[in-house]
Amino acid sequence: MKPYIYLTRKLPEEAVKNLQASFQVNMWDRDDVAVPEDILLAEAEKAHALLTVVSDQITGDLLRAGKNLKVVANMAVGFDNIDVEAATKQGIYICNTPDVLTETTADLTFALLTATARRIVEAAEFVKEGNWKSWSPFLLAGQDIYNKTIGICGMGKIGEGVARRAKGFGMEILYHNRTRKPETEQELGARYRSLESLLESSDFVVSLTPLTSETRHLFNQSAFRKMKSSAIFINASRGAVADEEALVHALKTREIAGAGLDVFVEEPISADHPLLKLPNVVALPHIGSASLETRMVMISVCVDNIERVLKGKEPRTIVNPGLLQA
Repeated sequence: MKPYIYLTRKLPEEAVKNLQASFQVNMWDRDDVAVPEDILLAEAEKAHALLTVVSDQITGDLLRAGKNLKVVANMAVGFDNIDVEAATKQGIYICNTPDVLTETTADLTFALLTATARRIVEAAEFVKEGNWKSWSPFLLAGQDIYNKTIGICGMGKIGEGVARRAKGFGMEILYHNRTRKPETEQELGARYRSLESLLESSDFVVSLTPLTSETRHLFNQSAFRKMKSSAIFINASRGAVADEEALVHALKTREIAGAGLDVFVEEPISADHPLLKLPNVVALPHIGSASLETRMVMISVCVDNIERVLKGKEPRTIVNPGLLQA
């Protein structure tokens, strides 16, 4: 019997035809609604491979139930939705999609910064709702971006991509990272700062850090209080790096001027969430890598990793490389 692969979202046939040629493939029949947990568990129990998305919770219990599981290919760079430690103990490869979405996500991050600073979403709705009656000197006046200071928390490849875009806008580039990046400093003129110094000095604070036990609620009440009252917070990493309750308070009390958010603690975010009630928030549905070209490449990377593992080869992008030496 052919190995069985389960895809947790409906994907284009042309993107998965290689899998269908060699394996038994089944997929959830929706691309706009998450597969229910009970169905995902049932599929995992019989699957040899899973192709998952960032909102799927791949728990230790699910992985242990997957007696045949050899690989989980996650359609994302991040993998905080997967219990990697449990997978490693079970001998299951966890794969992600690094590199291929760097520039696309950097585009979106800087677009989110621009939209928030210049109140673009608010202005577009103002026109559509018929509220534009005359020109006014301070009608929907926002903040300049050119020559301002950007503070990037998490100077990985996406952070470097955002820094390159910021350089084009003549911005002073500050960054905070687990390790210094001398080459990035030389290439882009970026300057390393402690987190406290970055928060105090930046006009735009951009979170691109992965979610770990150390970064959870990194942006909390204390952090927002250190920021300028004119500062804008941009989060294109993971929702839980920010304490959302503290963020709501900071925005309501004008401790900071605004926020552009592509990620949230609970996704999809509830329509009655306090953040969505605030006029100084631009909220997006986790579309950092959502260009047609990039999403197709991400699927291709997942497909390739699954094919390689099920044919006895090493995957190309592995999160738990310790399995290779096991």
